Amino acid sequence: MIVFDLHCDHGHRFEGWFGSSSDYEDQAASRLVQCPECGSGEVSKAPMAPAVAPKGNSRAADVNGGSREIAAPDDEAAVQDVSNRPVPPEVARALAALAKAQSKALEKSTWVGRDFAERSREMHYGERDEAPIHGQASIEEAQALVDDGVPVAPLPFPVAPPDELN
Repeated sequence: MIVFDLHCDHGHRFEGWFGSSSDYEDQAASRLVQCPECGSGEVSKAPMAPAVAPKGNSRAADVNGGSREIAAPDDEAAVQDVSNRPVPPEVARALAALAKAQSKALEKSTWVGRDFAERSREMHYGERDEAPIHGQASIEEAQALVDDGVPVAPLPFPVAPPDELN
């Protein structure tokens, strides 16, 4: 898989995941790539920040509870450019803290994939034992859960399904 930062002719920025660069080119040429915000088919690649290898002297927990190396945003050199502007160090530190908190929250949680809405509702109505879970739900499914009083919350960072991890 390859991820491209994309933007439409109205200035909306978004991410697109493709099997390869040629998949993106083919889909864009066929106008299959559309802006999720306005539906425009006039989409092109946006400038992307390069992937920078992490420093070896810093550790953080990954989403699945293991640990991995990450760069500590101690100075301007450790900050990656996003949208052609440097991320302020305090924002980078806040994002790292938020990612660590999400990782901690998911340590004892079970991935349920597309069954998230159904299982959440079953637990809410006492049809299933309560347990921490995380998974995928459409916006409509999530809104229906909230409307029904089922306590759910979106995760601030995406979580890859366990079978898609390297």
